[in-house]
Formats: sequence, C-alpha cells, structure tokens
Amino acid sequence: MRMLRNVHERVVEAPAEVVGDLLGRLSSPDDPLSPSPAWPPILFDGPLAVGADGGHGFVRYSVGAYDPGRSIRFDFTPPDNGHHALEIEPLAADRCRVRHVLEQQQGWKAALTWSLAISPMHDTYVEELLDNITRAATPSAALRSARPSRRSRLLHRLIWERPTAVEVSPDAALAHQAFPHPDFSDAWQLPLAPGMPRDPHAWSGVLPFPVRATAPHELLLGEDASHLDFRASVLIVDDKVTLTTVVKTHNRRGRLYFAVVRRFHPFMSRTMLRRTHRRLAFAAPSAAERVMSLEQEEST
Repeated sequence: MRMLRNVHERVVEAPAEVVGDLLGRLSSPDDPLSPSPAWPPILFDGPLAVGADGGHGFVRYSVGAYDPGRSIRFDFTPPDNGHHALEIEPLAADRCRVRHVLEQQQGWKAALTWSLAISPMHDTYVEELLDNITRAATPSAALRSARPSRRSRLLHRLIWERPTAVEVSPDAALAHQAFPHPDFSDAWQLPLAPGMPRDPHAWSGVLPFPVRATAPHELLLGEDASHLDFRASVLIVDDKVTLTTVVKTHNRRGRLYFAVVRRFHPFMSRTMLRRTHRRLAFAAPSAAERVMSLEQEEST
C-alpha cells in the first residue's frame, strides 16, 4: 500500500470571502466552478451539506466535512478509500490561496490505474476547476489556461459518453413527416451537459447533408437520389440530443445498396453524434463565463 497525496493550488487576487461564496455554489444550478460541459459537472443529491451524496461522472463521493466559505472535504464512496478537499487560505485582504488535496491509500492495482489513466485526467480536471475559480473571482483579469497533455486528451476522448439506442421519438415530427412508410429508421441519443447548445441549428454539422426543414426543437437534414432518399433528424428535447435516421428506397438498386450500408450505419451514426457532442462541449463557454454573462444580463 502507498499513500497518494496529490496537491494543486492557485493564488487568487480576490478576498477569501469572495472565493468562499463561490465554493458554496458548487453543484447548484448556477455553479460557476465545475469544469462542465467539457467534463462531467459536480452534482449532489441535495444542498451542499455534510452527508450529501454525488460526484462527477464515474467518480463518486459524499460530503464528509464542510466549513462554509473555507473548506469542503469529499469522502470517496466505498470500496474506495480516501478523500479530496478544497481549502481556502487567506493571504491578505484581497488575496487568497485555493488548494485542492487528494489523499488515498492505494494498492498496486489502484496505483497502476492512477499512474496510467486517472492521474492525467484528474490533474486536468482540477486545473480547469481552479481556472473557473480565478475567472469567477477576478473577471477582469487575464487568464491563460494550461493546455491538457496529449495523454489527458486521448483518455478524455476514450471515456466520452457513448450514444444509446432509443425508439424514434414522437416529438421528432419532421422525421415522421419525411416518409409516410420508411423502409428503415433508427435513433441514437446523448444527454446534454450544462452549457451545451440547445438550438438544433448548432448541430447541423453532425452529418454532411443540406438542411431540408426546421422546427423549434428539430432540424432535418438529408438528400434524395434515384435509388433512395435519406433524412436525418436532430431533436433537442428534455436536455437530450437525438439523431434519428429514416430511409426510403425506390428500387432494387436502392435496396441492395442499403443492405450493405445498414451494416455500417449504426457505427457511423454513433460516431458522428459522439464527435459532434464532444466538439460542441469543448466549444461551449466555461461555467464561470456562463454565470458571469447571466449575472451581467440580470444587472442591466
């Protein structure tokens, strides 16, 4: 067994009270700190208080200790052991140090997993959380975010959520109207993290086809050919994006052609949706930027 101690810290040119107030908004609807949507948001099953259960993504923990405005400790859910904590240390009237500490007893398997896979993503996640603290506490200051390592980017791509197969939604009106009796249909779905675009037009690049029709929550892409017609619907409902495909064949050549294509179609649909989902997540404003923009709108 070994004791892992991983420390990240940042000096913030803002009073400790200001940063403490930001810490108290962690996991709330207006959370300015979670590095979402590029990473899973920090969420709990209730208000930020001792005993609240939650985590971010596959990392699960509960609030083990909480000193409002000063520190919070998250205890990992068994069978994992250890904790990670955020601490605020006043340095002057208008300056403080924010520190993130992870401590865990690790056997050789956990130590190997940490070194090869978890550590690069953990370090990137924490540094982006500290970036958000700096942005939110000092909105006028220039901030140059550190670029994630190549290994972190590769691992992040590998763990990105994968689409799940669903029934064609009754809300996908444009898809249902495309062909009265399609010869093929399927649908793939992904949840939308906070900050990701809810306008279906932002998803028009999911497939390289022209826009055929639009609706308030749906976009229809597609092309017509002599052997078959193809339509792809992008539907944004209930904080989920659904890619629906409907196909109508016209003749024997179309049926033979699609008999081959349909073997690869599910893989291509999942890949295109997942790739666009990840690209738009990275292009979205950070949590701190979203909250600051909303606060500015409310003040004007």
